[in-house]
Amino acid sequence: MTKKYHTPVIMKKVLNFLKRVRVMELQTDFPKTRTSLTKDLRNLGVKEGMTIITHSSLKSLGWVVGGPVAVVQALMDIVTEEGTLVMPTHTAHYSDPAGWENPPVPKEWWPVIRDEMPAFDPKITPTYFMGAIVEAFRTFPEVIRSNHPTDSFAAWGKYKEDIIKDHSLDFGLGDQSPIGKMYDLNGYILLLGTGYDSNTTMHLAEHRLPHSKTEENGGPLYNGEEKIWKTFTQISYREELFEEIGKAYEEGGHPVLKGKIGLADCRLIPQKNLVDFTKDWLMQYDNKCERTTNA
Repeated sequence: MTKKYHTPVIMKKVLNFLKRVRVMELQTDFPKTRTSLTKDLRNLGVKEGMTIITHSSLKSLGWVVGGPVAVVQALMDIVTEEGTLVMPTHTAHYSDPAGWENPPVPKEWWPVIRDEMPAFDPKITPTYFMGAIVEAFRTFPEVIRSNHPTDSFAAWGKYKEDIIKDHSLDFGLGDQSPIGKMYDLNGYILLLGTGYDSNTTMHLAEHRLPHSKTEENGGPLYNGEEKIWKTFTQISYREELFEEIGKAYEEGGHPVLKGKIGLADCRLIPQKNLVDFTKDWLMQYDNKCERTTNA
């Protein structure tokens, strides 16, 4: 039986796609490629053998031949298998609906969602609002992913096993997480067209504060072949402060390399320096708030 296609609908989608491509073409001086992106990464300071966590925006790069696949290939080309490439592959929607705010769902829906939500599977569960580069990366050969329902990470290269294994369910962005293990490996952060507000690594500093506020969350996991709903503890994160912290970090003369990759403004930052600075900044911020409250 011949399948009937709804030609007007398909043509509308094609035309909308071509319009988006045209807008990007107008913003791009020349097509960006795997080769040109590799050169840009090298000029920024990315080197063979580095351990790097990347936060990325594909559209910020301009028009890229091959899209997200070419970007991932360029990153792998420059880091090589002697280095390690890490990306956050988070799935915020695999969480307890009681905490959903954008948008919230009716309370009577919560039991149905918890009962029927598929178990998180590192191999097949897609990322959620993490971008096209991340979604492409997690599907590449030899990339492995941690088993956390909301805060998973994917890694490729020399230290991928060390970084990904034994990802703690509680405090999933803390010392027993992939970013905690990267800290011990003197890793780097690559902001590829994104700002400090997208810098997941800075959450590690929040876990190192003496009195961080905590909250309960939950998500579906496999226990063998059986799906279970698992409750875990996490920090009440404050990423709304990260842009201010990043600005203070740079104004203080701390190490950061800046440059263009494609059309994107990018930063390469030593992870330890930024995490330690973030911890100190937050401690001073909290002490100031406490003095103001007690005044």
